[in-house]
Amino acid sequence: MSVRVAFNPTSQEEAAWDAFVAAHPHGHVLQTSRWAALKARFGWRPCLVTLARGGGLAAGALLLFRRLPLGRSVAYVPKGPVVDWTQADLAGELLAALADLARRSGAWYLKVEPEVREEDAPAPEALQKAGYRATPRSVQPRSTIWVDLTASPDEMLARMKPKTRYNIRLAGRKEVQVRPGREEDLPAFYRLMQATAERDGFPIHTAAYYEAVYRLFVPAGWGRLFLAWGPEGLLGGLMAVAFGGKAWYLYGASADAGRHRMPNHLLQWEAMLWAREVGCRTYDLWGIPDEVGQNPEAFERTVADRSGGLWGVYRFKQGFGGEVVRYVGAFERVFHAPGHWLVEVGWPWLRGLRTRGSRGGEAHA
Repeated sequence: MSVRVAFNPTSQEEAAWDAFVAAHPHGHVLQTSRWAALKARFGWRPCLVTLARGGGLAAGALLLFRRLPLGRSVAYVPKGPVVDWTQADLAGELLAALADLARRSGAWYLKVEPEVREEDAPAPEALQKAGYRATPRSVQPRSTIWVDLTASPDEMLARMKPKTRYNIRLAGRKEVQVRPGREEDLPAFYRLMQATAERDGFPIHTAAYYEAVYRLFVPAGWGRLFLAWGPEGLLGGLMAVAFGGKAWYLYGASADAGRHRMPNHLLQWEAMLWAREVGCRTYDLWGIPDEVGQNPEAFERTVADRSGGLWGVYRFKQGFGGEVVRYVGAFERVFHAPGHWLVEVGWPWLRGLRTRGSRGGEAHA
């Protein structure tokens, strides 16, 4: 088994890595070379760590470093590492290599968030054996909803809640039209993001960030910007990505006007149909309250009584008839306890922010 560390991987290495991630059951778009290129533009230093066996890739991870004052950094593996967790020796060797690299690179701590469902017992066991400890401070949402795209469109509609199905059809009757957005539409989409963030109280990235996502993913066929138009003008927008047979809803926004036309329902439906057409099997609606993931049946009955936070978002996403999924969560290796506390607790407290998987900002992709 050989370990390869590449801060500047070749295009051939990137292509081989992306193919490996696409084919792996625990693969995720946040582990790809294009995601590395995105984060490199906004303050992160990416590194590709791979394990080879028998002439081919056996496991690996996209490891991101964020430089901090005092010459230190934090290290983060978003939706990884990518490994067969049932192979304890393989997982252990990769986890040790990641921790060793993070420590030698001056990181105060290393955080990993595998794309592994909670019922996959080998992952937490392997992480704990390698010295990683579970933490409630996740970066990406721990609970989400997956919509099955292998069914026919009629079957997908039949699985939805009646009100959601009605609203999708209502949007068409109310003169809402959804079409792919172009690069020149990005300023208008960002204005929608700003309006939605102000109305709903969540942080967002800069305009340059969404432009970079578009340019890296959409022309390559990895993503699409959907825009909903009505008599009032632009009513809503959605950006989704597709990779390795999976699709993810990344960003969405809506105008104050025209909400009675239900543009967001039609936007999600069109994004699902697109994902299905390009060969995806699942559509990840990306983020619901973690309480739901812990006990889906209980909140199926009581969600209508809840308000604030992500509960309105959950009611909307719940209507599409998907499966509630909860991941194993975040795990950390801490190399400098005071620095870890400063980054994870002290600074967020001073800013009045806590990264708990909310949409937008550093708490979301």
